[in-house]
Amino acid sequence: MMLTQKLAAFQTFTSQAWALTKPYFASDQKWKARALLAAIVALNLALVYMAVLFNDWNKLFYDALQEKNSEVFWQQLGRFAWLAGIFIVMAVYKFYLTQLLEVRWRAWMTSHYLTRWLANHAFYKMELTRFAAAPNTSGHNPDNPDQRIQDDINQFTGYTVSLTMGLLNAVVTLASFVGILWSLSGGFAFGLGGSTFNIPGFMVWMAVLYCLAGSVLTHYIGRPQIALNFEQQRREADFRHHMVRVREYSESIALDRGEAVERSQLDTRFGLVLSNYLALVGAQKRLIWFTSFFGQAAMVFPFVVAAPRFFSGAIQLGELMQISSAFGQVQGALSWFVDNYSSLAAWRATTDRLTSFEASFQALAFHGKGPVATDSKVLSTHDLHLELPNGVVLLHQASLNAQPGDSILLRGPSGAGKSTLFRTLAGIWPFASGSIARPADTMFIPQRPYFPNGPLRNALAYPQEATLYSDAELASALRSALLPGLVPRLDEAGAWSQTLSGGEQQRLAVARVLLKKPKWVFADEATSALDEESENSIYKTLLAHVKQAQGALISIAHKPSVAAFHQRQWSLEKLPQDTPARFAVRSSALREQAN
Repeated sequence: MMLTQKLAAFQTFTSQAWALTKPYFASDQKWKARALLAAIVALNLALVYMAVLFNDWNKLFYDALQEKNSEVFWQQLGRFAWLAGIFIVMAVYKFYLTQLLEVRWRAWMTSHYLTRWLANHAFYKMELTRFAAAPNTSGHNPDNPDQRIQDDINQFTGYTVSLTMGLLNAVVTLASFVGILWSLSGGFAFGLGGSTFNIPGFMVWMAVLYCLAGSVLTHYIGRPQIALNFEQQRREADFRHHMVRVREYSESIALDRGEAVERSQLDTRFGLVLSNYLALVGAQKRLIWFTSFFGQAAMVFPFVVAAPRFFSGAIQLGELMQISSAFGQVQGALSWFVDNYSSLAAWRATTDRLTSFEASFQALAFHGKGPVATDSKVLSTHDLHLELPNGVVLLHQASLNAQPGDSILLRGPSGAGKSTLFRTLAGIWPFASGSIARPADTMFIPQRPYFPNGPLRNALAYPQEATLYSDAELASALRSALLPGLVPRLDEAGAWSQTLSGGEQQRLAVARVLLKKPKWVFADEATSALDEESENSIYKTLLAHVKQAQGALISIAHKPSVAAFHQRQWSLEKLPQDTPARFAVRSSALREQAN
């Protein structure tokens, strides 16, 4: 039963590794990839043939030494020179082409996964489900996608090429040298019960038994490394991720005097890294104890076995060295599993992580597609069902309607799901169903706008290219958003999310809207950091813009003063516990908006 389970686990792993490998060799780069692979295979075969020639050279060279034949000695030294030269050229190009294949494969896989990660808001959906036991994600909540794309792909391509080529080399070496060793080793005769028995190819059988025992022991000693490697990569990524968060929220942490807490958090995460690493080092140490003994014993083992024939005069020094060389090649080929176990453990862990990453894409493609969206001149929803990632239902069969010319304020208690409703209307919230008719020309101003590092003009035009807009258009948008002081800084590079105040960031997000001139604007607490005078000016500007564009303005805001700029409101009202959802949307009129 145990053997059956191990075979099933091995088949599962090989199918997973093949599923990750196949796409590149069937991609638009398949011919270049296959040509490189074929060249590497050819060089591996040629190097094995060179090893056969060196084995033959061993006999002639050492026989010449034993016989003190200077003519043959110098002749074989000359032969060694050109054999070594050919070997060096092959080894260099094998290394170069192998690295070239690895880097091209990594580049393709990185591009492939970056495309999928950034498509259909997958990067956003993965973060939503990372810490939530969401029933519609099938349990696939990958941690640290950045680490998987940056590090795991690099390790996977490197290990896959090196291990498969190493296995090919071992198989071909074994096939090439087992016959040589068989013919050189002779038979082993022994008596038992008055009968004499002879074991032909005795050295071959000894090599097989020696390596079989070593492989079995290596697996049982080294198998904890698989889980430890997997866990090490996860903990390293968690530690790095938290340091990135400290950098991103540096100002908030500094204002809160949170350095001690963050240090404690980082120390805790690094402690987990160290504890697992020490366990991994301990497992590697136990394996190295055995593999070092195994390798050292293999150096003298053929001499011990063949010594009686040498001292009896049955073979000469050259043949003894040839036997040693052939035994070393056969033993090395059979010991491939022993020699590469640590790499195999790391490859297994990396493959498991990439397989789970792949499964997360498939889960996102199958579940959580969000409502059916269609283009329209108005905004309307039908049977809108809205959930949190943990399955809590916020809205059920909600119907919303907004027409061009409307200005609507969305209100509700904190945590009611106002921002979540906006995300659903934007088409990025996956835990929803129903249908949404939405105008195509819309822009959303989030609570925390994002600005890329670099020139200010790029931050203002994001995600479009700044070259699409003239300096006059960029300057006009900044002035309309009450940021005239930033006009001379358009070409200044900076980390704008850190250097600008909260109010400046919100006004820069508004400037982005005024630059791109969408018809419909959705503002989520877009002026929460502004004083009342600036807020009034910004809202008047936004209202004038959507009116001219024949669109609408829909806002989320807690400040009572914002209501003056809206004609209607959608209120999220709490429902009784026995209803399917927590809240319902009620539409009502507000007083006439401010001019």
